[in-house]
Amino acid sequence: MFLGTHQPRLDDKGRLFLPAKYREELAEGLVITKGQERCLYVFPVEEFQRITEALRTAPVTAKAVRDYSRVFFASASDETPDKQGRVTIPPSLRQYAGLDRDCVVIGANTRLEIWDAQAWETYLEAQEQAFSDLSEEVLPGIL
Repeated sequence: MFLGTHQPRLDDKGRLFLPAKYREELAEGLVITKGQERCLYVFPVEEFQRITEALRTAPVTAKAVRDYSRVFFASASDETPDKQGRVTIPPSLRQYAGLDRDCVVIGANTRLEIWDAQAWETYLEAQEQAFSDLSEEVLPGIL
């Protein structure tokens, strides 16, 4: 499970230090792909394989499944962190997410998300009240 908020920086070669607490889990490899709201999703290989299987069993006759799968898989890049725990983010994914230098890496349960620092702050400000309002709808009777 991935939790927390971390603030690494991209270096001049487009590499990002993974949060130290997740390096061991991601050391064997990971998949980076486009996420919603212009962030990047980072999946451990096993989780990406689980999602792949779920999409494989989805009906290809459904246009939404085809559209989502095309973008999701076409933008995916399998990466292996180097010995320092850095991962290279391909230029097309950096451009999609607007990543320049200051980044935010958030834990999002089964994945990490990489955001441009300013985009994350803007998103968080806009979602704070909705988060408060939605707790009963999303987790009825739990919180």
